[in-house]
Amino acid sequence: MFSNTDIQMMQNALALARLGRFSTSPNPRVGCVIAHGGQIVGQGYHVKAGEPHAEVHALRQAGAMAQGATAYVTLEPCSHYGRTPPCAKALIESGVTRVVAAMTDPNPLVAGKGLAMLTAAGIQTESGLLEREARELNRGFLSRIERNRPYVRLKCAASLDGKTALSDGQSQWITSEAARNDVQQVRAESCAILTGIGTVLADNPRLNVRAFPTLRQPVRVVLDSQLRTPLDSHLVSDGQSPTLIITLIEDETRWQPYLAYPHIDIVRPSESIGERLDLKQVLNILAEKGIGELMIEAGTTLNTSFLQADLVDEIVLYQSPKILGNPSKMLFNFDEQPDILQQKPHWQSQSVEILDGDIKWTLVRSDTI
Repeated sequence: MFSNTDIQMMQNALALARLGRFSTSPNPRVGCVIAHGGQIVGQGYHVKAGEPHAEVHALRQAGAMAQGATAYVTLEPCSHYGRTPPCAKALIESGVTRVVAAMTDPNPLVAGKGLAMLTAAGIQTESGLLEREARELNRGFLSRIERNRPYVRLKCAASLDGKTALSDGQSQWITSEAARNDVQQVRAESCAILTGIGTVLADNPRLNVRAFPTLRQPVRVVLDSQLRTPLDSHLVSDGQSPTLIITLIEDETRWQPYLAYPHIDIVRPSESIGERLDLKQVLNILAEKGIGELMIEAGTTLNTSFLQADLVDEIVLYQSPKILGNPSKMLFNFDEQPDILQQKPHWQSQSVEILDGDIKWTLVRSDTI
């Protein structure tokens, strides 16, 4: 049974872990608090892959005060040597007598071994405190490890009547500056931003974080089956962010002009669906490249394809009070209309926010609630 003090300390550790949401990928977001009862003597969070983990920061701050203390960690301490030494070993050497983890680490390199190492050293270990909150914080990392695909967030913007553009195709800007700034925050939290060749040709997007400095830019992913991305597009020519083009073109001589840019990588999946990319395989490829949270910023066709393939975990809809009245520019375009009025909704509202007159509506799959 966990005490109120235990709960408070783990809440503090979770708050610390959230500070790394813009920078830790492909590593998980982890926070650590070292305490004697209600007195915190050390705390820290993992900032960036390759740099010290949360436990190390907290132990450095605690110093000799770690002796006899309890360590609260939002994820089981690692037990293996990677780019940094194992945190379980550091905790043992510090003299803490109890370690409480919010959850075990599903990474096969850890998977209970960290807690077992601590127990073998005579340290009291417990797990499961605020586990749901800890899993939510690292849903991208967990999705990559447990499902071999990223957590997929579909971002879209529409008018009050559900349209995405005027009849001439103009779509800038449907939503307010406040909504667009919020999109920058969501981008910064994502490991990668995915779009389709249609959006690249129509809008020449940058798909990066520009509103504020960030320790790492998300990877930009383009689904371009016939390799039509213009060499003078922002995604190719700006050189600012890693960019992955996924194509069905086998002729690698067609790849060479793109590969002349150091930030560009090209992948050809082993399978396809006719002349179309297999979206499930695309997600597997991204997971293998360390992508945990994927944000889709695309047009109607690709958005609909991901929804029809049942590959979306979350929808973030920015809706403006404008009425555009264009019948051809719908938010989604399904070929068949199922009899959904009598069915349980597939999506459930998670939150609704007002952003300078616009609405940010976040929905998650019903089977995740």
